[in-house]
This record gives sequence, C-alpha cells and structure tokens, in this order.
Amino acid sequence: QVQLVESGGGLVQAGGSLRLSCAASGSIFSINAMGWYRQAPGKQRELVAVITNAGITNYADSVKGRFTISRDNAKNTAYLQMNSLKPEDTAVYTCNLHTVLPSYDYWGQGTQVTVSS
Repeated sequence: QVQLVESGGGLVQAGGSLRLSCAASGSIFSINAMGWYRQAPGKQRELVAVITNAGITNYADSVKGRFTISRDNAKNTAYLQMNSLKPEDTAVYTCNLHTVLPSYDYWGQGTQVTVSS
C-alpha cells in the first residue's frame, strides 16, 4: 500500500511563493512518475506538473516559467516550487504517484492553495 502525504499549502498574496511537498511511503516501484494536479471550484482537475524518476518533467502551459517540480528519489518525495503566484492559481492541489508496472495511480489528500489579489 502506498500513502502520499502533502504539505505546504496556504494563503499567499499575488506575486508570492509557496512550496508544496509530497512524501510517498510504502511499496513503491522504481519506475514511476510523481506529479501535481489542481482543481479550482467549478473547474475540472488539471495536470500542473509531473516528473519521472529519471527527472523528465512536464508542465501545464499556464505555469511554465513560474513553477518548478523536483524530486528526491532517496526520500520518495516530490516538491512543487510555485513562484509569481496569481489568483487564478487558487485551487486544491493534489499529489499523484503513477506507477508503470503495474499501471496504477495513487493520490494524496489534497492541499488548499489560495492566492489573494
């Protein structure tokens, strides 16, 4: 069983920064990807950023140049550094761990990020 524990959400003014962390524990297969999704009220969940265990990253266009995803494989922890935050970044951010073999998705409990204007 895999568990994901997130931390780092909160309230910040526009232009500010926040850093989210996601620590994975349990039986984790080596080939995987960790990422962050977000869902704002009334909107569908969207991918924010993802990083594979090999360090390959992918970002939503809306956060490119502002957000940086990284991970510490030894700690099975992923980080999302969010800079130049905008009110439209306000959402519940949820960590995801996707394993390849077998193909499966694990989800964290979600953390609220609120950006005030």
